[in-house]
Amino acid sequence: MLSYLHAFHAGNFADVQKHSALALAATMMQAKKSGIAFMDTHAGSAVYDLGSERARKTGEADGGIQKLWAARERLSSSDWQPVLSVLADLNGNTGQLRRYPGSPAWFRHFLRDDDSLVTFELHPAEGERLSDWASSPKIRVVKSDGLSGMLNQLPPRQPRLLVLVDPSYEIKSDYAEVAATLQKAWQKCRHGVFLIWYPILTSGLQQELLDAVRQGSVRKVLRSEVHLEQPPERGMTGSGMLVVNPPWGFDDRLLAMIEEIKKGPEGLGVSHHMDWLVPE
Repeated sequence: MLSYLHAFHAGNFADVQKHSALALAATMMQAKKSGIAFMDTHAGSAVYDLGSERARKTGEADGGIQKLWAARERLSSSDWQPVLSVLADLNGNTGQLRRYPGSPAWFRHFLRDDDSLVTFELHPAEGERLSDWASSPKIRVVKSDGLSGMLNQLPPRQPRLLVLVDPSYEIKSDYAEVAATLQKAWQKCRHGVFLIWYPILTSGLQQELLDAVRQGSVRKVLRSEVHLEQPPERGMTGSGMLVVNPPWGFDDRLLAMIEEIKKGPEGLGVSHHMDWLVPE
């Protein structure tokens, strides 16, 4: 249950999709001045060393964030600028990225005076690293299960809410549990924006999550999926994001971002599909 470490996968193609969606949602929500409660249910470590033994063992960042960074001068969508700004803050304007921000670091970049961030991490070692990193009084680290912990924090003090839910799904029951938790969270805070990440697997296990959300009462659920053009024979062949209550125009802007980085020598080598899993 606690064996998963994101250091082996930091900066891969799924992280590019996930954190691009997170940065876009945060940027769009902050067009209004009212405070936002940020929550990160499976925070992991705040920052990853892309030159570490763990990262180099898989080399997944080479086909993900390193390609995006190499293509940064040709990206035309202005929505890439917040993403590039977070990466530049950690690395400067280097040829290759050495450090990659985990989701807590992405959230912290967007924190304003009236915003707050609650992070959850159950893995002991990851939780310790996260606590060492979190030095701001606006960031709280809770060493507990993120799904139940998030429910305990709802509704938030701030008038608006942005949550990232991205478990490892090492346990098959996670798919059903994520769907059930989303249902409860939505009932507590129906205006909240919820980002749900899931792996697309050769086994098709992700379908349990999608079916449960489709058949539930949560409304206005956008689905974005990227699929590897050269998938492995086993394991993860793509990456999916469900976005509940996306800001108006979010779908078109995320689509434009992903379209720019799909193919070509500096692309991620993916196809992209977007639709409304559940309409309004």
